[in-house]
Amino acid sequence: VQLQASGGGLVQAGGSLRLSCAASGRTFSTYVMGWFRQAPGTEREFVAAISPSGSKTYYSDSVKGRFTISRDNAKNTVYLQMNSLKPEDTAVYYCAAQRYGFSRTQASYDYWGQGTLVTVSS
Repeated sequence: VQLQASGGGLVQAGGSLRLSCAASGRTFSTYVMGWFRQAPGTEREFVAAISPSGSKTYYSDSVKGRFTISRDNAKNTVYLQMNSLKPEDTAVYYCAAQRYGFSRTQASYDYWGQGTLVTVSS
């Protein structure tokens, strides 16, 4: 599986962005998909995950209520809608695919995209 994230950019605090992650291959609908982020000088952290069918989602406490993860299996794409953005949301955002389980742990994810930069100005 190859993953291509896009949609990052510069936005003012309080604004919104939608990230997309397009996947290659015919098995996209069988993978748990996740979003992670890494701010400068910090470790990469979990943001959100969605089950293969889209019926279950998990969020980190820091983004719950502001971010929404969704997927379109017909388009092999997962999205991250980010609202009410804060400067502390500034990071490189990565999408990832997990073959087995439904975990927030980075080590559980098998495939990673290249990342897209989100910068939130105050």
